[in-house]
Amino acid sequence: MPFNGEKQCVGEDQPSDSDSSRFSESMTSLSDYECSRQSFTSDSSSKSSSPASTSPPRVVTFDEVMATARNLSNLTLAHEIAVNENFQLKQEALPENSLAGRVKHIVHQAFWDVLDSELNADPPEFEHAIKLFEEIREILLSFLTPGGNRLRNQICEVLDTDLIRQQAEHSAVDIQGLANYVISTMGKLCAPVRDNDIRELKATGNIVEVLRQIFHVLDLMEMDMANFTIMSLR
Repeated sequence: MPFNGEKQCVGEDQPSDSDSSRFSESMTSLSDYECSRQSFTSDSSSKSSSPASTSPPRVVTFDEVMATARNLSNLTLAHEIAVNENFQLKQEALPENSLAGRVKHIVHQAFWDVLDSELNADPPEFEHAIKLFEEIREILLSFLTPGGNRLRNQICEVLDTDLIRQQAEHSAVDIQGLANYVISTMGKLCAPVRDNDIRELKATGNIVEVLRQIFHVLDLMEMDMANFTIMSLR
C-alpha cells in the first residue's frame, strides 16, 4: 500500500536477478574479509600478550676462555709440527735491556741471594734448599721411561726430602753431596749435546751457583726431551 500519495512502481524499483546475485557475492566477500580481519587481530593480540621465550645469556668463565686459547694454541703447534719438518723448540732469552729481562734478573738474583744467606747463616737454614731438591727430584723422574724402576727408586731414596729434613735438624745434611748426586744422574739422562754443560757443573765450586746452573741445564734437558718426542711423532 502506497503512503503519502506515492505510487508503487513495478519493474523500476524491484532489483533484478543479476543485481541480487552481485549483492549476495558482495556480502559474502565482506563477511570473509571481516572474518579474516578478526582472525588476524586475534593472532596479533595473542602473540603480543605472550611473553618472549628467550633464554638467558650464557656466562663464560675465565678458565673456559683460557682453555679455549690453549686448545687453539695446541692446534697451531700441532699444525706447525706436521708441516714443518725442521720445527724444534728453542730456549727464548729475554733481551737484557728490556723491562721483562731486568725484572726477571732482579727476581731471580734476589732468590739466590736469600738462599746464599740462609746456607751461610749460623746455624744454616736448609728449608729453601730442600724444596729445590724436591723440585729437582720430580724433574729427574719425569725423564725416566716406564722401565727405569731401578734408577727411579734410587732417585727417590737419595732425594727423600723427609729424610733430608731430619738430617738438617741435626746439622747432618750434605748439600754438596746431594748436588753431586744430581749432577751425576743428569749425566746419565742427558743427550750427548749436554755433556759439556755437565762438565761445567762438576767444575763449579759455589753450592748456590751449582744449584742455579743445575736448574738451567735441567731446562735445556726438558727442551731436548720435547724435541726428541716431536721427532719421534713424525
